[in-house]
Amino acid sequence: MIKFIIKLAIVGLIANATWRIGNAYAAFYRYQDAVHQTVQFRGRKADEEVRLRVVELAGEYDLPIRDEDVMMRKEFNHYLVDASYVRPIEVFPGYTYPWPFAAHIDVFIDK
Repeated sequence: MIKFIIKLAIVGLIANATWRIGNAYAAFYRYQDAVHQTVQFRGRKADEEVRLRVVELAGEYDLPIRDEDVMMRKEFNHYLVDASYVRPIEVFPGYTYPWPFAAHIDVFIDK
């Protein structure tokens, strides 16, 4: 009976860690998609307006990205957006791990 309880506790800890890490990655991927859409359909917006929108999107997805964490550049017919941050994730109760995320978004502009 005690073995079963220990196994159940271990499974619970693993499920909890998977849930928390999965949620962090889900927000990260939703943010990447939103940035891709923002840059792809930027229209005539200036680079600074797009940059501000990229930072606003981070706030909408509850990501700790500041203006200085975002790098944007144009190379030929590509817009490249790089953003990185560290998000503390409570992997196990009482143990928080600083999980690094780095987004590299490459958007092809047909102009």
